[in-house]
Amino acid sequence: MKDRIILITGPKHSGKSLCALALGKITVCEAVDLDEFIEKQSGKTPRALFEEGPEFFRKAEALALASLIRQRFRIIAAGGGLIDNPEALALLSRRREIIPVYLDVSAETAWQRILHAAEGGKLPPFLNTENPRETHLALHKRRAESYKTLARFTIFAENKSPEEIAGEIAERLKTL
Repeated sequence: MKDRIILITGPKHSGKSLCALALGKITVCEAVDLDEFIEKQSGKTPRALFEEGPEFFRKAEALALASLIRQRFRIIAAGGGLIDNPEALALLSRRREIIPVYLDVSAETAWQRILHAAEGGKLPPFLNTENPRETHLALHKRRAESYKTLARFTIFAENKSPEEIAGEIAERLKTL
């Protein structure tokens, strides 16, 4: 882990944040959640930034990611839409020490978790469409393919605890 930065990616509510914390315990490295860092840096929640306009959120996301990489955080849990941020992806493509890991969960599992976590019954702003479920399914499919292409490896995270997933990541990292 000494010279590596592990970037845990995946769809919204795939378990990235909890997995990052569990991986941090295994590897004795500090883990950070990108969305929480964005809020700390900007003073606004990712949801509030996105509601101002997706471009405001994406800019804050890229700046936060760059800051975390400069600070040499070893484990970063990305937001579910990072793959749609060209500035962040450009940053990742220039850094060989960053190892993107994709947590793969089904679209249905992600959808049920999104519904369960809806703040006050409000879905995330990117799902405020005529048919939120169809929007989610289309995003999930498109993003999954992009994340799998970006990732150094994929972990099938369906029905696994954060600790199980973190253990699998730690084992896979030994082979890199």
